[in-house]
Amino acid sequence: MILLVVDTQNLIMNDDLYQFQTFIYRIKTLIKEARNNNIEVIYVRHDDGVGQKLTKGTLGYEIYEEFQPMPNELVFDKSVNSAFRDTGLLDYLREKGEDTVIIVGLQTDYCIDATVKCGFEHGLKMIVPANTNSTIDNKYMTAENSYRYYNELLWNGRFAECISFEKTLELINR
Repeated sequence: MILLVVDTQNLIMNDDLYQFQTFIYRIKTLIKEARNNNIEVIYVRHDDGVGQKLTKGTLGYEIYEEFQPMPNELVFDKSVNSAFRDTGLLDYLREKGEDTVIIVGLQTDYCIDATVKCGFEHGLKMIVPANTNSTIDNKYMTAENSYRYYNELLWNGRFAECISFEKTLELINR
C-alpha cells in the first residue's frame, strides 16, 4: 500500500477548493500517519509546459508547504491528467509489487478522476478517502456537486473503494 499525493501544488491550493480546510487537515494527517507506519508517500506534480503558470521553475509548481515531501520520498512529474502516463510511476509500483493505492489531491474532476480510472485499468486497488480530493466550481457543476458526483456515484464500487477518513486511518495503522 502507498499513499499517492497528486497535484497539491501552490498555484492551485486555495480557498476556492471545496472544503479546503478539511482537505488540508486530512491530507496532512494521512501523510503523517503513513510515514509513522512505514507506508511510502509518493508525490505527483503537474507541468503545463514552458510559458504556463503551472510549470517547472515557478513557485506555483512547487508542492504546498504543509505537504512537503521528505528528502527520501519520490516525486513524479506529469504533463497529462493521469499520474500513470509516461511518468514511470506504474513501473515503479510494479517493481515494488505494490497493488493498493490510497489517492489524495487535486483536482477531483481532472487528474484525480483520470488517475483513479487509469490505476483501476492497470489492476491497482484504488482507495479514495472521504474529503481528501477537491476541486473548484466549473461551468457545469459546483465544486460540491463535482466532488459528490465522482466520490459518491462514479468511482465507488466501479473504479475505486471510496471510504471514510476513519476507515483509511485504520488501514494505515494496521
